[in-house]
Amino acid sequence: MGIFTRLTDIINSNVNSILDRAEEPEKIIRLVIQEMEDTLVEARSAAARTIAERKEVVRSLDRIRQAQSEWERRAEVALGKGREDLSRAALVEKAKLTAAIADMDAELQALDDAMAKGEEDIVKLEAKLREAKAKQKTIQARHDTASRRIKVRRQVHSTRIEDAFTRFEQVERRLDGLEGEVEAFDVGRGKSLADELADLETEADVEAELARLKERLAGSGTAKA
Repeated sequence: MGIFTRLTDIINSNVNSILDRAEEPEKIIRLVIQEMEDTLVEARSAAARTIAERKEVVRSLDRIRQAQSEWERRAEVALGKGREDLSRAALVEKAKLTAAIADMDAELQALDDAMAKGEEDIVKLEAKLREAKAKQKTIQARHDTASRRIKVRRQVHSTRIEDAFTRFEQVERRLDGLEGEVEAFDVGRGKSLADELADLETEADVEAELARLKERLAGSGTAKA
């Protein structure tokens, strides 16, 4: 059994309401459209059968009316020949056909009503089908957009991005190591604070010694004079 069980169910249905209640709108809309298309085929087949039946009733009515006219003609002929009994019998047969014509006229009217109702239902069903197909396009567009967005989100949050950052960190650590090796070559080659202080003390001692030498030499020159 499909979503819809009768033509009136489809015509009276609200596509939006059905989709709002559905957990899988894409699947449901496909089923709705399939059910509508199948029902439309059945409705058109029923309309075709009604049209064929009406044609058959019209042909039967034509034959009965011709037979009715023929019995009336025979009644007139019999009456003209003085055979009132035969004329009366012919009129009885005509009366029978008159009743049959009344029944078939009623049947023809019922078929006409059915055809009109069937045409009205087909028009409404086609409108519902167009509505459902338009809704399907909207749902498909939303699905495509959501799929593209989730694909981008997954790429952004994928392990490939994390792996890339991990590789960058590894490269930075490798560079840190290389830079450390370069700086290590200069370790011990520069003067420490103690070395610099020792140099200052040595320089002071040299200057003091030089000053003493100058004084001694200057004193020696004065004594000779």
